Amino acid sequence: MLQIVTPTSLSSLSNPIANTMEHLSLLDNHIPGNTTLITAVELERFVNLRSLALDFCDFTAEMARVLADSNHVPLHRLSLLVHSVSIMHKSLDSMPEDENWKALTRNSTNLRVYIMAFDVKSDDMLRILKPSIPLERIHFDSYITCVSGAVVDLISRQYDKFLTHFILMNDVIDMSGFPDLSDNRNEDPLVLLAWRCTRLSLLAVHGPLVFLPSVLLVCSEKGLELHVALAATCHWSKEEEKARFKNIFHWMPQDFLLIKS
Repeated sequence: MLQIVTPTSLSSLSNPIANTMEHLSLLDNHIPGNTTLITAVELERFVNLRSLALDFCDFTAEMARVLADSNHVPLHRLSLLVHSVSIMHKSLDSMPEDENWKALTRNSTNLRVYIMAFDVKSDDMLRILKPSIPLERIHFDSYITCVSGAVVDLISRQYDKFLTHFILMNDVIDMSGFPDLSDNRNEDPLVLLAWRCTRLSLLAVHGPLVFLPSVLLVCSEKGLELHVALAATCHWSKEEEKARFKNIFHWMPQDFLLIKS
């Protein structure tokens, strides 16, 4: 079992070992941001991979073509880390286009994708989120760059049949644009996400609770078994909370979690 992966350690593996590996994770914060751990040529040896985790900037269109080849067993899980530092040192120019994702899902019909995005600009996320990605889970951690309403709206429209987990950790200093992420204040994208995504089972948000009544009303009307976890950045008393949510407290789900901060 490989403990520390380097650009040379994978190439040193014998073909019999590479051919039998089913799970490969290449996420390591100790590796410099401009270093690529595996190439498409090297990936050709891992014909039995069922789960793969790596930096999104390293997941190229050529890699997608390799995994879509009939010589490879169907891939079940693909975890992709998108980090602003990696994008800064590398490039998104070689990332898979929508036709590459279509070819990959034809060979791997049960493939599900998990994306973890750290301080990624909205323009970059809009480039990354291709329509044919079978996106099941997405996790945003934002400390500098705020997640835009356009990104949330795109996710709710493109992945409404796949998305089960949506996690948004917005810890930016300026919270003035959160959680009202959209230009149209009457259509909060988080409310639309809860409405459109029929398989959504977890919605975790760190931020103010202004939008909470609308989200919970949508979940109640649709009969969703939605686990909602929010970390409140406001400082209401229990009485103030009840006053704000007096019309919805009687049906608020038991698994609703409110974390005061």
